[in-house]
Amino acid sequence: MSPHPALAACRWREPGGATAAERIIAFLDGIGIAVEPEPPHEAIVLPGLGVCGTAIRVDPETPVWPGDLLHEAGHIAVAEPARRAALVEVGDDQGEEIAAIAWSVAAAKACEVGLDVVFHSGGYRGGGEALNTAFAADNGGPGVPLLAWYGMTRSMGVGPESAPAYPEMARWLR
Repeated sequence: MSPHPALAACRWREPGGATAAERIIAFLDGIGIAVEPEPPHEAIVLPGLGVCGTAIRVDPETPVWPGDLLHEAGHIAVAEPARRAALVEVGDDQGEEIAAIAWSVAAAKACEVGLDVVFHSGGYRGGGEALNTAFAADNGGPGVPLLAWYGMTRSMGVGPESAPAYPEMARWLR
């Protein structure tokens, strides 16, 4: 099996590097979120990354933290299903932002990359360490109640009774 085109074409930063990117891309492919090695064509929040429908575009010329793939995928995953396919930017909805953060933590655990990959030193406006601490325990953190309300997991009695407790997910897409 040949490696994913994004692995060879893109430049991956540490922590995690290409090894974390490989795990993350395989996970995202498995849940229906593509990673495409081409420059984003819309305004971007994270350098080198952009959302295009249900895909993440990665600029091969820009070094990218692999954990940022999970955060952008989180925005795709928590978007209302009716608008997911038309996404071209993540927007500024704070509820979706914190839900995307919680989703990225659950996804990191599912694809066995450390939280230091998600909460790297260059992200979250310097708040990565605080978020890492908030999510260090498996029972929650900011945004988890929204994931449960969306029916994607269960937390503190919220969510489908049949859903597993966070950080496990009943489904990866809202």
